[in-house]
Amino acid sequence: MDELNRPDPDQYRASEKMPVAVVLDNIRSGLNVGAIFRTCDAFSIEAIYLCGITVRPPHAEILKTALGSTDSVQWEYAENTIDVLKKLRALGYTLLPVEQTDQSVFLDATKLTDDFPLALVFGNEMKGITPEVLSICSKSLEVPQSGIKHSLNVATTAGIVLWECYRQFRLRRFLSPES
Repeated sequence: MDELNRPDPDQYRASEKMPVAVVLDNIRSGLNVGAIFRTCDAFSIEAIYLCGITVRPPHAEILKTALGSTDSVQWEYAENTIDVLKKLRALGYTLLPVEQTDQSVFLDATKLTDDFPLALVFGNEMKGITPEVLSICSKSLEVPQSGIKHSLNVATTAGIVLWECYRQFRLRRFLSPES
């Protein structure tokens, strides 16, 4: 892996992280959770919060898709999503659920870096984000779609949204006067 210039686990843990936390609100599939861990590792997010019924490592399905990223990405479990979000909001995070609502803004029309640090909330595969969680957030983020289903797998959605955060974060750093 030296030819890919990948950091070792200690270098990764010590490296600068994108000011984004991922909150998983009752994700039932360990395969989805593992895929999200892997995406969070790829884009160097700060932490993942596994809430409610969300499965947690060392669950076999998570380990199958995470491919070791449960060791590199900081994570913690909390029974109550609202408690996690209140804690993050008190730390200055903008709470941004990723959900189709009447208050959602399209991902491609949003300057995410203006709201850093972000707490991105992803919800249950069938029911989405709970109404209680949505009620403490002022808006939500939506991935624009034009197909018949108008929904994406939660791990796919997390990948798209985290990529856009990362793209904007890198662009902001590249264009900033101090870089």
